[in-house]
Amino acid sequence: MQNKQPGFAIVTHGGAGESLDLTDGAERAAKDGHARFLATGDALEAAIAAVVVFEEDERFNAGTGSVLCLDGSTVEMDASIMDTRGRLGAVAAVRDVRNPVLLARAISDTPHVLLAGEGAERFARAIGLPNAKPISEEQREKHRQVLTELAGSVPVMPGLGNRLFDRFWNYKTPLQLPPSKACDTVGAVVRAPDGHFAVAGSTGGSAPSLLGRVGDTAIVGAGFYAGTHGAVAATGIGEHIVRHMLARTVYGWIESGMPLRQALQRGIDLFDKDVDIGLIAVTKTEAGACSNKDMPTARIED
Repeated sequence: MQNKQPGFAIVTHGGAGESLDLTDGAERAAKDGHARFLATGDALEAAIAAVVVFEEDERFNAGTGSVLCLDGSTVEMDASIMDTRGRLGAVAAVRDVRNPVLLARAISDTPHVLLAGEGAERFARAIGLPNAKPISEEQREKHRQVLTELAGSVPVMPGLGNRLFDRFWNYKTPLQLPPSKACDTVGAVVRAPDGHFAVAGSTGGSAPSLLGRVGDTAIVGAGFYAGTHGAVAATGIGEHIVRHMLARTVYGWIESGMPLRQALQRGIDLFDKDVDIGLIAVTKTEAGACSNKDMPTARIED
């Protein structure tokens, strides 16, 4: 992170705990976001374009690459957008939408901020958004890998006891908890030269989880926040992120004048090292990322 005169900046991430081999996907997302900004001059359009790239890349847990729930057939996705021009929209637990971030953007034009489940899907059909792609062999293979690692005695979400899943399980199928987990979000933050900021994010959810679970990605102030001093996006285990209202907390430190690197690291330090957490942010003069695990990221600054 370097101090420099304000100009365009975009930072993208592909999820805390994801392999750095996926950095090329984050780079493509940043390039597409940059290109969209050059064409439109709109920070939010740039952030959304970047996230659409992730949603179309089956390697990431978002859109077409979303993890299957433990029933092996259900996908529940969340997405969100926010900028300093007053646009704010989110979608939660939506199943049959190809690009949930585009649905979140459309919701920002309605009288509402957040739509969920069946209502969100009906709205998507009403405005002509395409259905999700059929479940891919890659998604099914990931699901098979999870099922081969079943071991209920191993905590599947650090800090959350497996017995809670057992007690409240709401699938029709029996409870079988794997040690592997998927809780990744993809996201982008953008600074425009005119001083406007934007953030967008999308996730295929968490595995395992109760049916209907919504994480931080759809909750303003938790997984995302944009204000006049910058934009912040978080990734990791949503149940922990929400409790700290992480994006808004980090934004508050930025607003108070804290250097970006310090604010991001302070946010990461709120969590136990076993909890995967990552952050990206842009301010009036800086752009950067921080994570306690590998996290594919990319950054472009003009």
